[in-house]
Amino acid sequence: MSQDASFEDGAEKPLRLKGETAEDVTVISSLAQDAVFPMAEMSWKPAQRRFALLLNRFRWEDLPAAERRGRDFERVRAVLAFDDVTKVSSSGLDRSDPEMVLSLLAIKWDAGDDGAGRFELTLAGDGAIALEAECVNITFQDVTRPYVAPSRKSPKHPE
Repeated sequence: MSQDASFEDGAEKPLRLKGETAEDVTVISSLAQDAVFPMAEMSWKPAQRRFALLLNRFRWEDLPAAERRGRDFERVRAVLAFDDVTKVSSSGLDRSDPEMVLSLLAIKWDAGDDGAGRFELTLAGDGAIALEAECVNITFQDVTRPYVAPSRKSPKHPE
């Protein structure tokens, strides 16, 4: 995985990752956890074999520094793109409401015997998106500067 992007003034480094293994999927999943997006921000381009989401993600990687310094928690807009995708399906989603906001809980890769496999994107509320893919080929990139979350709180999970 690589993290090599920077904003022009160098003040803040955006996250830019490329995933090519199951372990990379696990790292990207942890950083995308609790990201939210309207259904309208999903894009499936069969001719390009690309499925992408424009997410509003919590900056998990910044949480320890924010807590130490007593500053507000931040979010950032990011693109999560899956390439070499051959089929997309979903369950538990009301596709009639493009403004419905979805919450991404996890991304999992199940490899087949031939290197191809299936991504499963688990969503809050029992929704899921399945992507059949020829291989693991993901990019995850911040596209805006971080901003303070309106709630000023980080997502919480039961321990």
